[in-house]
Amino acid sequence: MAELIPGVARAVSPLVRRVLAPNPGVMTGPGTNTYLVGIDEIAVIDPGPDDAAHLDAVAACGGDRIRWILVTHTHADHSPGAAGLKERTGATVMGFDERDEFKPDGTIDEGFCVEATEFRLRAVHTPGHASNHLCYLLEQERLLFSGDHIMEGSTVVISPPDGDMAAYLDALRRLKKMRIRAIAPGHGQLIDDPLGKIDEYLTHRDEREAAILHAVEDGAGTVDSVVERVYVDVPEALHPIARHSVYAHLLKLKSEARVHGEDLDGEWRPAVR
Repeated sequence: MAELIPGVARAVSPLVRRVLAPNPGVMTGPGTNTYLVGIDEIAVIDPGPDDAAHLDAVAACGGDRIRWILVTHTHADHSPGAAGLKERTGATVMGFDERDEFKPDGTIDEGFCVEATEFRLRAVHTPGHASNHLCYLLEQERLLFSGDHIMEGSTVVISPPDGDMAAYLDALRRLKKMRIRAIAPGHGQLIDDPLGKIDEYLTHRDEREAAILHAVEDGAGTVDSVVERVYVDVPEALHPIARHSVYAHLLKLKSEARVHGEDLDGEWRPAVR
């Protein structure tokens, strides 16, 4: 696999190059992947943070051939660089909606396609991690740009209220039905077994949910107490992050009338059957 080095363009397929942003961390892994799709005409997916050196590297890689700037969602490690890259290239900025200081030239949704001379890039609405999350399918290569819906090397944090566990799992099941050859995630290396990765995610979430429900039924009455019982395989330093996904699971279980409760910091109890 092409080595992940910030600021260096690496080919990941005949039509795709990747430039890693210099923003490694707990939530971003080695950093945010910015992808350049196409040769004669280029679509940039996820310009990343508003980092001048990173945006200069992306612009230098694509030059005046960059026609479109697409974002998967408007979290701080994926979309803020859009304005600066537009200044450098004049490209059209597009995303699901305007929020979090992201101001697109046009909004797009499920089924929107970028039709270029060499490729067709189709948007797939995949809410869950964020309600405005889009994946993009490069039809010529059956390559899915998954943003934060699927990542290499870790699972995805679902943080209500904008994050929704039921919607996330539904979107994963939709992707499983699509013909995908590989996944280009927002963080980490290319995933060459997409069905295996999706199954891994679904199994992980099923197991977490079962453990969370069992913990509540066994007397764990708060999100923090559930985290302590269930996330024994996760370093304690990550427990403040895990509690958001636990809360997302509890809200899903509540919608199914399996638990009762309201707030992230409130009391939870099993439903009476």
